[in-house]
Amino acid sequence: MTKTLNILFFLLTLSSAFGQTSFYDRLADSAIVLTKQRVQYDPAYFQIGYPNGDIPSDKGVCTDVLIRAYRKLGIDLQKEVHEDIKANFDKYPKKWGLSRPDKNIDHRRVSNLMTFFSRHGTVKQISQNPKNYYPGDVVCWDLGGGITHIGIVSRKKSADGQRYLIIHNIGAGQVIEDCLFKYKIIGHYCYEK
Repeated sequence: MTKTLNILFFLLTLSSAFGQTSFYDRLADSAIVLTKQRVQYDPAYFQIGYPNGDIPSDKGVCTDVLIRAYRKLGIDLQKEVHEDIKANFDKYPKKWGLSRPDKNIDHRRVSNLMTFFSRHGTVKQISQNPKNYYPGDVVCWDLGGGITHIGIVSRKKSADGQRYLIIHNIGAGQVIEDCLFKYKIIGHYCYEK
């Protein structure tokens, strides 16, 4: 038993020494990498391949930050969301007048991602306490006027050390910013396939 515990401790120490982190830390890190890429905010409809389709790499919106960050970890939200909408079309919002799923755009809509994460991820508490938001969490906001927004909690802290920064694209490209409580939070999730 002692030998087994020693081996386990050694393996944990070894993995820690080589920078092994949780899925959610890696998700947050994969989103940080995206902030190094120059991206023009572009909400246009694109015809894209399926699965693993993506719009041009120099274009994107808030949802594309999540799509690209998850893809770096081997999760294709285009495929996951599309398959769930195909099987459960009645459970998803009908804001856009769609009569059937659309693999080109469904995963690029905040309300569809919120529905998907509610169905397949963990719905987390919405609060004004920054201690409830962890790296790799997905946060959704209401910007007013029927406009929603989505981002990923990073592993970097605000200048005052009180909050984690958010990785998102609200019009200025893929950026990291201290904006967790800037807008009304309407969704808080974690999702790992």
